[in-house]
Amino acid sequence: MVDYQLDGSLTKMQDEYLYWDKIRYRAKDCTPLEFWSVVKLFRRIRGNSVRFGKHNFQYVITDYLQRALHQFDMHIGGTLGSNIGIAETDKTKFVISSIMEEAISSSQMEGASTTRKKAKEMIQQDKRPKNKSEQMIMNNYITMKYIVQHKSEDLTAERLLYIHKLITNSTLDDAADEGRFRENDEVHVIHSNSEIVHTPPLQKELGQLMEDLCTFFNTCSSEFIHPIVKGCIIHFMLGWIHPFSDGNGRMARAIFYWYMLKKGYWLTEYLSISRIIKDTKAQYERAYLYSETDDNDLSYFITYHIKTMEKAYDALKEYINRKQKEVVQAAKFMKIPGVNERMAQILKIVHDDQDRILSSKEIESRFNMSNFTARADLKSLVELGFLEIIQVNKLKQSFIKSQNFEKTLKKYSL
Repeated sequence: MVDYQLDGSLTKMQDEYLYWDKIRYRAKDCTPLEFWSVVKLFRRIRGNSVRFGKHNFQYVITDYLQRALHQFDMHIGGTLGSNIGIAETDKTKFVISSIMEEAISSSQMEGASTTRKKAKEMIQQDKRPKNKSEQMIMNNYITMKYIVQHKSEDLTAERLLYIHKLITNSTLDDAADEGRFRENDEVHVIHSNSEIVHTPPLQKELGQLMEDLCTFFNTCSSEFIHPIVKGCIIHFMLGWIHPFSDGNGRMARAIFYWYMLKKGYWLTEYLSISRIIKDTKAQYERAYLYSETDDNDLSYFITYHIKTMEKAYDALKEYINRKQKEVVQAAKFMKIPGVNERMAQILKIVHDDQDRILSSKEIESRFNMSNFTARADLKSLVELGFLEIIQVNKLKQSFIKSQNFEKTLKKYSL
């Protein structure tokens, strides 16, 4: 039986890293329990271990993971760039858009109820959040920007608390919980059907666990762990330890980003991983559950996480192709004398959406430039006849598509 099960089919099956509920249906010429025993033995032989506090965890680097990690090393890390096709002049724009996507999706996973369009408008136009959902999204956006700016720094308990304060600002039932570790054992992870699916370690263990997690984040052990695998473990551990009364999921995803950027995987800054996780939330929850239930085997979570990163990378390529087509479409507006690349993209925005209302704040955020430059671009388009000014109050102005927009375009044979 063992010889049969240890052929290439078992190695291939390990790549999927299935749990007992699926494995038991794959048994041939033996009972499901016998097959499960062989699978577990195979995993134990190839396993690695890590320890946090008094808790041991195992993981297996399967052939699938090795192939995926190799691809990520070539495409999302290193210093020579990537064939993803991001032009140097477009990098800031893509980063800002990706950070927004990550902030929105990560918040929506935790219950924020607003549309992506409204959330983007709030961030781009620098509007004050009107409710808890919008506040969660704005907090996540501010947190992601902070992490990008401090990506080379080490993780400490103090920095974790500061990030938690950023990410939970004005969204918790008790404001005193912002930026502090939980002080009791009354925190549980509850499924949508009100079932408790995870009880975190005791509060008295938090000091040692957080110290171990920071050490794991900041240092390299004698036994090499691939940085992406290590990032996945950090993500899992922060969720498993559950050191805060609320906001643990958002914190876990944010700290994963921090670690990836710190280790030189610069393209992570462009990936919206939470958007993929949000769309596969049931699998995300099962990956956590399987890992804890099956003797703290982290491979379930690592495998899920790597698959999510592959989907996020594919989504990024599609997004960039779409945006590059938009840039090509906007290029025709650059034929107009006095119109620069930013102004051409503004013209495309109002050309495609005739009801769009623009502000200098939105343009400033979208193109990551000064308010003075944003106003100058908008006023130049007013002078050219493409935009009109709406006086909101004594100080604030908005900009809309001019009634003579199409007529003005014809002057330039466009």
